[in-house]
Amino acid sequence: MPFAVTHVLVAIIIAELLRDYVFKKKFPLHYVLIAGIAGMLPDIDILLVLFDGMSISSALNGGAMNLHPSFTHSILWIPIFLMLALTFLWLEKKGKIRPIERIFTKHKLKISGILFVVALGIAVHLALDSTLTGFLRVGFFTEPIGLNLIPPTPIGNMITAGIDAVLLVLWLIHEELRHKISGFI
Repeated sequence: MPFAVTHVLVAIIIAELLRDYVFKKKFPLHYVLIAGIAGMLPDIDILLVLFDGMSISSALNGGAMNLHPSFTHSILWIPIFLMLALTFLWLEKKGKIRPIERIFTKHKLKISGILFVVALGIAVHLALDSTLTGFLRVGFFTEPIGLNLIPPTPIGNMITAGIDAVLLVLWLIHEELRHKISGFI
C-alpha cells in the first residue's frame, strides 16, 4: 500500500499544480496544505485499531476485524464532500455564511474551499490505493476492488518507499524551479 508520504505528496502536488497552472494562484496556498492532510484522511481507520485492542500490524494483515481498509475507503465520500462544498459555496455566495473563525478570515479560507480540497485529497488517496493495492470500495461496506499493481511484499514495500523518494525529489525540483524555495533557506 502507498505510504502516508505518498498520499500527502501526491495530493499536495496535484493541488499545487492546479493552483499554479489552472487557477493561476487564485486560491490561498493553505488549501494545498489542507489537500495534503486530506490525502491521509481515508487511513483514519487505522486509528480505530487502537480502540479495538488489536495491533496495527495484525489489522493491516487481515486480523480478526480487518479494519483497514474499511468504510473510509469508499468512493462515496468524494460526492458527499463535493455536495457539501457546493452547498457551502452557494450559501457563501448568497451571503448566508461568513467565515466563523479568525483563521478563516486571516488566510481568506472559505468552508467551501476547504471541502473542495478535502474531496480532492480523498480522491487522490482512493486513486492511489485502488491503482496500487486494490483498496477502493464502491459502497461503504462492499468488497475492495482495484488493480493491485504493487503487492504487499518486501519488494513491494521497497518499490513504495522508492516512489516516496522520487516524488519528494521531483516536487522539490519543481518548487525550486517555479517558486525559488532555496531563497527561504
